[in-house]
Amino acid sequence: MQVAVERAIATMWERYEEPLSLDEIANTAILSKFYFSRVFRNLTGTSPGRFLSVVRLHQAKSLLLETNLSVTEISYRVGYNSLGTFTSRFTRSVSHSPARYRALARAGLLAPSGGAATGPQQLLDGCRPASQLEGTIRLPTAQPVRIYVGAFRESIVQGRPTACAILDGPGSFSLRLPEGAWYIRAAVLAMEDPPSPLGQRRPLLVASSQVLNVRRDQVTRVNLIGRPLTPLDLPILLALPELDFSGLPKAGAAPFELPAITGT
Repeated sequence: MQVAVERAIATMWERYEEPLSLDEIANTAILSKFYFSRVFRNLTGTSPGRFLSVVRLHQAKSLLLETNLSVTEISYRVGYNSLGTFTSRFTRSVSHSPARYRALARAGLLAPSGGAATGPQQLLDGCRPASQLEGTIRLPTAQPVRIYVGAFRESIVQGRPTACAILDGPGSFSLRLPEGAWYIRAAVLAMEDPPSPLGQRRPLLVASSQVLNVRRDQVTRVNLIGRPLTPLDLPILLALPELDFSGLPKAGAAPFELPAITGT
């Protein structure tokens, strides 16, 4: 079944600009659409339609970085018939509008800084942090890396993480989170000298947890292990790992607000 799902995912990457239906995608896997949808969700953690949407927005990020096409042209090139719908979904997923994302990249504000990231870092979504999450991450490499760890309400890495930690190498991290169900996701970026162009920068490794139930005034623990990306992994939509939150405060400092950010 995994081979069939990977074949369907390859079709999404090859034909993302087309109005692909569930029937068409399932046919590439040679499965009924109902059985295909169930197997697809079990293997990827999301639906075929949502996966295709993530692929389209990821390709839009690349076009914004690598071409001079207008936002309108890009929206049509990645399969959207409405500029408003594209802009809204892109903004919710990446935490910047398409135009602002491009402007920040061209101004050099999406490039990782060289300074060390220290200790737990925090972004708040307006909820009151209730509990401590203590974690560790191990990697199968000794090369210099920067690790971005984020807490999300969904399995898809999109939007602003409710809490985020940045590490310069494997080790421990700590996050304060509201009570509820959370997914912990990590992207590991190789610290190249000189760095690759933005459009070519991809995570060296990723790491993820199962859904974690954080309870008020209790410590939740998680151990992450870095691994290479597979075809079943959804692309990372938010500005991490391109956007380096190196200006985040240490735990206990005043809440940090990104400048003029609008939140798929």
